[in-house]
Amino acid sequence: MAGSLPPLVEPAAELTKEEVARYSRHLIIPDVGVDGQKRLKNAKVLVVGAGGLGSPALLYLAAAGVGTLGVVDFDVVDESNLQRQVIHGQSDVGKPKAVSAKESIAEINPFVNVVLHQEHLDSSNALEIFRDYDLILDGTDNFATRYLVNDAAVLLGKPYVWGSIFRFEGQVSVFWEDAPNGQGLNYRDLYPEPPPPGMVPSCAEGGVLGVLCASIGSIMVTEAIKLLTGIGEPLLGRLMVYDALEMSYRTIKIRKDPETKPIEGLIDYEAFCGVVSDAAQSAAVGSTITPVELKEKFDRGEDFALIDVREPHEYEIVSIPGAVLIPKDRILSGEALAELPQDKPIVLHCKSGVRSAEALAALHKAGFADAVHVGGGVLGWAKQVDPSLPTY
Repeated sequence: MAGSLPPLVEPAAELTKEEVARYSRHLIIPDVGVDGQKRLKNAKVLVVGAGGLGSPALLYLAAAGVGTLGVVDFDVVDESNLQRQVIHGQSDVGKPKAVSAKESIAEINPFVNVVLHQEHLDSSNALEIFRDYDLILDGTDNFATRYLVNDAAVLLGKPYVWGSIFRFEGQVSVFWEDAPNGQGLNYRDLYPEPPPPGMVPSCAEGGVLGVLCASIGSIMVTEAIKLLTGIGEPLLGRLMVYDALEMSYRTIKIRKDPETKPIEGLIDYEAFCGVVSDAAQSAAVGSTITPVELKEKFDRGEDFALIDVREPHEYEIVSIPGAVLIPKDRILSGEALAELPQDKPIVLHCKSGVRSAEALAALHKAGFADAVHVGGGVLGWAKQVDPSLPTY
């Protein structure tokens, strides 16, 4: 175990009468006390993403009295967010998430200074944004941003709390390459390489139990408070895994990976993680049609096979009329190739176009040279062709 670490920040000069009243339940905990609360007041914490994990994290960091909260988010609130992103409400749909988050924080604690970074975090701005903060919380849902956050934190010598969620499971750890106890680790010690493109579905593809965000987000804030005030034993060198269906928590020890190469600068993380594989990108070139072009095929009465490569539970939510469901994994394994017609063109689609591009590459390799896929998938169809259909 890491053992306790010295506090990350110095205490603020004082607490006002109003702050003493507000934080009284912290002040009477001997381990926190006035000194710990002053440290929280003086702390600057950056939360990357105001989504599923960022929502509870920002609310509880604000409630705890963290003096400065930075929010990195360039997205807008969508109705599908409200099932788990509790910092936003119905009236916030269409509003920038960062703005919505700031308004909710002001309701929770008007003493918190909120700094908005309404931009896409990338290699050109990460170091500049991170530089002024004591601690980073990473609640993003894609590998490119996770590696970017890690590498920027390592280069700046800053600790960060990482959380991840999927369906009924969550993970949390603390990474700090320059930890004063000499037991520093970074995210690449846990995951040296990103998984192959399409191997790990995102929450948008695989789903997430909404309340899981609260469980994992609150653990992330607990770790942040411990680091800022210097109490307890942080999850440095440990990975905490939560299974909501079993209602079990277990911790796994993480060790420094001797093969991990030193991080010397930021890279192109989209290319490093590959949103889609090279084969899928190549297959999609010249073999992609739009949802409108698909409708035109229907309107002309063309004879073709429309194959939906999503999962059965997605097909139940919404489908394009006439589509036959054959999940992507059955195509990639070769199992479903015999079910595909040899005498008519094949058109593939998925939710947004990523999985169908992967399946398209497999079909081209198997000899279905004239197969195409629908860029934008069923979401594009619902947006451009039939707005009456639900989206997810």
